[in-house]
Amino acid sequence: MTKTDTIFAGSIPAIYDQVLGPLIFEPYADDLAQRLSGLSAGRILETAAGSGIVTRALIRSLPASVGIVATDLNQPMLDRAAAQTAASHVTWQKVDAQALPFPDATFDVVVCQFGVMFFPDKQKAYAEARRVLKPGGRFIFNVWDRIEDNEFADEVTAAVAEMFPDNPPLFLARTPHGYHDKAAILDAVRSVGFAHVAADTVTRRSVAPTCREPAIGYCQGTPLRNEIEARDPSRLAAATEAGAARIRARFGNGPVDGKIQAHVITAVR
Repeated sequence: MTKTDTIFAGSIPAIYDQVLGPLIFEPYADDLAQRLSGLSAGRILETAAGSGIVTRALIRSLPASVGIVATDLNQPMLDRAAAQTAASHVTWQKVDAQALPFPDATFDVVVCQFGVMFFPDKQKAYAEARRVLKPGGRFIFNVWDRIEDNEFADEVTAAVAEMFPDNPPLFLARTPHGYHDKAAILDAVRSVGFAHVAADTVTRRSVAPTCREPAIGYCQGTPLRNEIEARDPSRLAAATEAGAARIRARFGNGPVDGKIQAHVITAVR
């Protein structure tokens, strides 16, 4: 990662939530929530909660007897999440997933949606998740598959790279889509003591009313924006339009429908 890969500030949290939420995150949030649908009591720790997309899916699918502690290292994202979510059984806390401030054996489930790719020390974060789980507790998280299997992200990355050929902004390929080797991920999770470690590859469709929504979401609602603006702050709008043009050339102007693909990892304490 670069130092800008974890900066979700300014207007990024709102665009991330409003545009990318329905486009790519909500289908996988619903998948995670469905996998926990049998839980009727206990406590869930959510790490890297971001703008609260999974949190809201859990609220919809689980009874209020299941307490949720939703955490993230990025305060602007937590602020966005808290502002969008009203539930008495949810608490919000700024937390580093690699150094959880909770006692051992505190939670029944630890869940993380598309967050582990941002952890500098992933095995430390896995070990922390295991430490705070009760015996028999579940750890469930997802990661994006390679960028070639996520068509809108791939097209936007190619478009922006063409604009800056000497120093292409590669945030999407490098970080969100840079941790997709299932065998390596499973080995890392097993290495800290988890049992029954498994992975499912889940394919969905990303649907938008026009070609501009995916381009806006990726170029303006992720740290790709930081990379573009670091190279030339005056070219953010042009980069967005370049991304839209590539999506239009491949999928039409709209509605557009592209493949998204991720791996869901499950493990037991």
